[in-house]
Amino acid sequence: MTEPTDHAAHPALRPANPAFSSGPCAKRPGWSLANLEGAWLGRSHRASGGKAKLKQVIEESKHLLGLPDGWRLGIVPASDTGAIELALWSLLGARPADLLAWESFGKAWVTDVVKQLKLPDARVLEAAYGSLPDLSQVSPKHDIVFTWNGTTSGVRVPNGDWISAHREGLTICDATSAAFAMDLPYDKLDVVTWSWQKVLGGEAAHGMLALSPRAVERLESYAPPWPLPKIFRLTKSGELNEEIFAGATINTPSMLAVEDALDSLHWAKEIGGLPALIGRSEANLKAVAEWVAETPWVEFLAKQPETRSCTSICLSIVDPWFQGLEAAKQKAVTKSVSELLEVEGVAYDINGYRDAPPGLRIWGGATVELDDMHRLLPWLDWAFAQVRAQRTAA
Repeated sequence: MTEPTDHAAHPALRPANPAFSSGPCAKRPGWSLANLEGAWLGRSHRASGGKAKLKQVIEESKHLLGLPDGWRLGIVPASDTGAIELALWSLLGARPADLLAWESFGKAWVTDVVKQLKLPDARVLEAAYGSLPDLSQVSPKHDIVFTWNGTTSGVRVPNGDWISAHREGLTICDATSAAFAMDLPYDKLDVVTWSWQKVLGGEAAHGMLALSPRAVERLESYAPPWPLPKIFRLTKSGELNEEIFAGATINTPSMLAVEDALDSLHWAKEIGGLPALIGRSEANLKAVAEWVAETPWVEFLAKQPETRSCTSICLSIVDPWFQGLEAAKQKAVTKSVSELLEVEGVAYDINGYRDAPPGLRIWGGATVELDDMHRLLPWLDWAFAQVRAQRTAA
């Protein structure tokens, strides 16, 4: 770990909660284990009480997000990764697919479709970290697979205008770091996935899968040519297994995590619902943007302001000294900055994602208090100055 060298230069205030990790993310303000005392523990999740808890998560999530009538929502295994994989393996192959990738998770879905499912007519539209692909190239005749918000690049699509309202294909959207913090146009989407561990600050291992009527129609009219493992099967005898979307999960869920999800949903409702969640996240982004505008050593990784994420806020270091270092040394610097802030109890886990360009990644989702974000920013200046001074003197 990197040790501080100049305690006298410390900023005056520390964040009350140093949890700025991009997943699992900060628990909601005021959270404690006591909030989980009503958990359905030591009982079957298929018993009436357990199933009622699971259905409650589904119904309250649908209401909070404003999912349209006719959409199904279910709890599935393996976090957002399991949810998006389930969608890819169950729905793709009926028509050509456009795969959009501008960060690590989007690229992972490309790998699955191209190398695992081996779709012969998949088209990959890529962009480097910090940018979006040319969205005008997307075909309305194709299925579309994309992340609404690139968690590892801090780049989001600005809106859904680029998706045709008269599309023939399905849009499959990984929204894990967008759901509950960004306004999603459900009229342009057919499959939306997320997990509890991001904007809600919940626990990992459980994914959420939302399906439009068009997606359900695909499931009931098309059978993929590859075998599907049990945890990916959404139909029985060619019809949607409606029980999955009423609380009968495919495999055993953690009822402690379910109780935690309910706690987060209740908190979200109490503070004003989806508009309040979005407002909290956007306020955190605004605080960082104001600091970046006045700070010469740092810039957003996202090139265009309208594409900057309000949840996974990714920053590039543009200081001339840093830019003069080779990539390995740049990564060592950002790691040292992150470690120094952890030693000080100021910020945990804000080093950039391992596959991303060297930089910092700060979670600004709705569970992060604006005061904590304001308190963090002077510490970034301090920590970078400390590390630069140490390494320049070495």
